[in-house]
Amino acid sequence: MTDLIRTAILDLALSRGRGKSLCPSEVAKALAEDWRPLMPSVRAVAARMPEILATQGGVEVDPLVARGPIRLRLR
Repeated sequence: MTDLIRTAILDLALSRGRGKSLCPSEVAKALAEDWRPLMPSVRAVAARMPEILATQGGVEVDPLVARGPIRLRLR
């Protein structure tokens, strides 16, 4: 599942382009109808991707520690 999540994150981020962000829930929703249980995994995979930046309120955050909504985008 990790590879599927990584691929989905990259596909969505690349389709948005530089400077545009996406919600981790978009990744989870692309992978499963019952997407909520995937959210911790999406954040964990994003945290290990050097090409992905997680932000909250425009400030870089660790997706494993951040509470509340975050955004993902290409670095």
